Amino acid sequence: MPLPPRTSIATVSLSGPLTEKLTAIATAGFDGVEIFENDLIGSAHSPEEIRLRCADLGLSIDLYQPFRDFEAVPAGLLARNLRRAERKFAVMERLGADLLLVCSSVAPEAVDDDSLAAEQLHLLADRAAAHGIRIAYEALAWGRHVSTYDHAWRVVEQAGHPALGTCLDSFHILSRGSDPRGIADIPGEKIFFLQLADAPLMAMDVLQWSRHHRCFPGQGGLDVAGVAGAAVRAGYAGPLSLEVFNDVFRQSDAAATAVDALRSLLLLQEATGLTAPPAPAVPTGFAFAELHAADTEPLRSLLGALGFARTGRHGSKPVELWEQGEARILLNTAPAAGRRPGPALTAIGLETPDPDRAARRAEAMLAPVVPRRRAPRDAPLDAVAAPDGTEVFFCRTDAPGRPGWTGDFTPVPGAKPGAGPGAGPGAGTLPRPAAFRRIDHIALTQPWHQFDEAALFHQGVLGLRADDSLDLADPYGLLRSRAVATEDGAVRIALNIAPAPDARDADGARVQHVALATDDIVTAARHVRERGAALLPVPANYYDDLDARHDLDPGLLTALADLGILYDRDEHGEFLHCYTATVGRVFFELVQRTGGYRGYGAQNAGVRLAAQLARRSGV
Repeated sequence: MPLPPRTSIATVSLSGPLTEKLTAIATAGFDGVEIFENDLIGSAHSPEEIRLRCADLGLSIDLYQPFRDFEAVPAGLLARNLRRAERKFAVMERLGADLLLVCSSVAPEAVDDDSLAAEQLHLLADRAAAHGIRIAYEALAWGRHVSTYDHAWRVVEQAGHPALGTCLDSFHILSRGSDPRGIADIPGEKIFFLQLADAPLMAMDVLQWSRHHRCFPGQGGLDVAGVAGAAVRAGYAGPLSLEVFNDVFRQSDAAATAVDALRSLLLLQEATGLTAPPAPAVPTGFAFAELHAADTEPLRSLLGALGFARTGRHGSKPVELWEQGEARILLNTAPAAGRRPGPALTAIGLETPDPDRAARRAEAMLAPVVPRRRAPRDAPLDAVAAPDGTEVFFCRTDAPGRPGWTGDFTPVPGAKPGAGPGAGPGAGTLPRPAAFRRIDHIALTQPWHQFDEAALFHQGVLGLRADDSLDLADPYGLLRSRAVATEDGAVRIALNIAPAPDARDADGARVQHVALATDDIVTAARHVRERGAALLPVPANYYDDLDARHDLDPGLLTALADLGILYDRDEHGEFLHCYTATVGRVFFELVQRTGGYRGYGAQNAGVRLAAQLARRSGV
């Protein structure tokens, strides 16, 4: 396989001053950079200093951009535009850049005359060539007269200058609904540059869409890989470069954003067949969820009420293993330095058919490896950190020829996993039909600036499939949610961003939860409540509305209202779910799926959030 193409990114994609952006870009591992004119203008450093800085960092300057509103204008304006261009050429020579991006004009003075546009671009290219500079002409999706890539190419072809080529931009192409298959008609050597950006599918003005909502490839709904693949097949041999205008990225840590950006390009290269990293080792289930707390007594009480048994103690770490069926919870009391304070979900273990390959895949996709203190007899477990800091372990609970991680735990005498009494107060025995069989899903509330990064991480590193993003009503605004899952639903992770108070405590920490699957939620919820666990009360108004929307059996409706059980259905089946009270930053959800229901009860999210807020407020 040939070497992968070089990678580049526009400085406008990141936050901070130009020198900080360059450092973040180089540290992430990019090969080159597009210098956005505003970043240079606002920099205290001269073009020569920026040139040296890029050289010291090992970054090539692949493009200087943008030069606007040049072509198809009256003679007087053309003279002023050429003077402006000469000044930019001088800056580019000082900067060491030899390719200038020229956007199709949006100026009101521009006329609809391809011949005039071609003539003036030929003249611009002639002036540029005298400075050793080439011109890449790009069609803006909102260009006054040239707004599609094929139209821009016709103008370039008519101009017929060796220093004039075209720039293809996936957002401008796809936001107009243009067919990228036409890229095959452009000679590869005349594609001077390729800019890539994704975006969520939105019904809005294309300029506003472009300026505020672009994202990295794989984070939106556009076929960016189709554009990139078409350009490469046409013979394009330059860098794959990202140009993303995004309000969130402009406020986020540049270093983390740069890593996310490069990961998106690595995944894009894989999708287009340009590289072949280790394939994802798609997980087959949850091995465990790990909760951390200095004082685990409240969690022990809650797990006991849920029917878990404390079955083991780790041989070298202050960690307890609690089990019920295939659902496993680890309680960790290690010192909290560097961890979120209070009871919190800090790690998940994924049942992985090939943990070694999963670790190699994660490393190839820039996932940071979590350093671990491991005793000589501890099972080898590789772990990486998700964008929100949650540790993700690649496990095989039953691993022929490989030590299983559960072997690290010394059994607790008399414990019966999956059937009964644990070491915590209130523990008892759930009837087998009502036992919680496994972890159904885990919900991770993300920092507001890492939502898209988290979705791409879970898809690209773990091989999960992403559902559409949802905006759900919340007492303080909207909760944004996107689920990632395996095709069979064995692993489901809900990624959420909640607006402030109801999903945050006084310290601003994020609340997470673990959902447990049962075949009989009514019986299970009754047993949990009888053991002393508080279930989240749901307003009676909800059940009045539920009765109006669904023709449920009156006895079932009464039971649901008594236990605070919520109800949803889709074309596949039904979903019943309820919640425990929150302990620290963690709560549990009890769920019953019937008939192949695939969702998460999204329409009930607002009711749940309001009920949690009311409980927290003492209402």
